[in-house]
Amino acid sequence: MEPVYRTIIGLARTVFFLEGLKFTVTGDENIPASGGAVLAVNHTGYMDFTYAGLPVRTPKRYIRFMAKSEVFDNKIAGPIMRALKHIPVDRAAGADSYKAAVDYLRRGELIGVYPEATISRSFEIKDLKSGAARMAIEAGVPIIPITIWGAQRVWTKGHPKRLGRTNTPISIAVGTPIQPYEPASELTAELKTAMQELLRGLQEDYVHEPGAYWVPARLGGGAPTLEEADAMDAAEAAERAARKRAELTGSDDAGA
Repeated sequence: MEPVYRTIIGLARTVFFLEGLKFTVTGDENIPASGGAVLAVNHTGYMDFTYAGLPVRTPKRYIRFMAKSEVFDNKIAGPIMRALKHIPVDRAAGADSYKAAVDYLRRGELIGVYPEATISRSFEIKDLKSGAARMAIEAGVPIIPITIWGAQRVWTKGHPKRLGRTNTPISIAVGTPIQPYEPASELTAELKTAMQELLRGLQEDYVHEPGAYWVPARLGGGAPTLEEADAMDAAEAAERAARKRAELTGSDDAGA
């Protein structure tokens, strides 16, 4: 029994109801009833981690998400994240969080990861980091791909949040578990292919508004292409690094 987690789930479902969100979940039978697994989730919006928990409730299980450490520093969110046994990730020193995730997996937990590492502005599957594959290999557990479509309409990077009653349809697909094997690079490539196939399957049955910001360019939408989005991410990362250098040196590099 996890009373805090159960309470949070109840609150989340109340919010979903008030927002009028319409969920379609397929493949939840692929979530194991017991034992560890890495749940690899695509990342299109700030709220999709709350939706990713829906399929695992079929076998009445919980996800321990790996989340950036800044969330744990928040006075409100931090205590909740720790109570839910999520794992803080320091991007500058990730060894401790990686070890904690592997330990959780060996103890039979479900670990949720975003292998794209950041929100995909194009809403396509970005290149994946190898951490999910390496964890699965080290712990000897499967990777389960999960894709969510529609979450970007609620709240995503660079666009206003829509947290009122929007009646937004959100589709979730859980793929077949992928058993771990080496090298991690090949396992990562297989995971990416699986996530792409799941995503396209969800998109086939979804009504897309031509030109809308939340629709990929490939489907006639206004989102940037994957290449354009990658360039935006690179520019943002460079700006962030310049600001950090300026803070450390006391110079004005960030504004140069």
